[in-house]
Amino acid sequence: MGYSLDFGWLADATGAIARGAAMTILLIAVTTLAGTFLSILGAAGRRNGPLLLKRAIGVYVEIIRNTPFLVQLFFIFFGLPSIGVRLDPLLAAMLAMTLNMAAYTIEIVGAGLDAVPRGQTEAALALGLRLRQVFVKIVLPQALKVIYPALTSQIIIMMLESAVVSQIAVRELTYEADMLQARTFRAFETYFVVTMVYLVLSVGLRRLLVNGGRRALGAGVS
Repeated sequence: MGYSLDFGWLADATGAIARGAAMTILLIAVTTLAGTFLSILGAAGRRNGPLLLKRAIGVYVEIIRNTPFLVQLFFIFFGLPSIGVRLDPLLAAMLAMTLNMAAYTIEIVGAGLDAVPRGQTEAALALGLRLRQVFVKIVLPQALKVIYPALTSQIIIMMLESAVVSQIAVRELTYEADMLQARTFRAFETYFVVTMVYLVLSVGLRRLLVNGGRRALGAGVS
């Protein structure tokens, strides 16, 4: 028996797909800002903080990097209510994605910090700058320039992993796709369209990050 492609349902589904794509964009925007900020703090603390803080950050990184994202998401959404902490699905999704991304980007940012010659820090301190000023004005900009391509790739990966949050009923792109194929019984066409939407989002996000990085960090970002 042959299979006839039918995209006639797409006209009525455009709104749902657009809402799902908008939610996916919102998730990755919040995750990128919060996750990058936490990763900078984490990478700095792991290198310059007290021993207890270094060990705590190291344990956090190892736990997150060695457990599935779905398990982390379920722990936050289904596990925390057992101790009285109940989160809205969207907030739980943002928290899980942020913690996951931060653990990976701590290592990425840390590699960038290690790539900046130690002599630059020593020279800046000798000129009278405080350690915080040295980090913010001298070390961090150079580190971000070095690791920006890897950071961009991690953001793209995190956007694609956002599909997992459909499991706690966050109405992002994959959730809307599941609902559409359940109503139309056109799974092939539905997931083909959504795959193309993810592809467009990935390419668009990468170009946005690369162009923004070039303006913010100067030449050398690709």
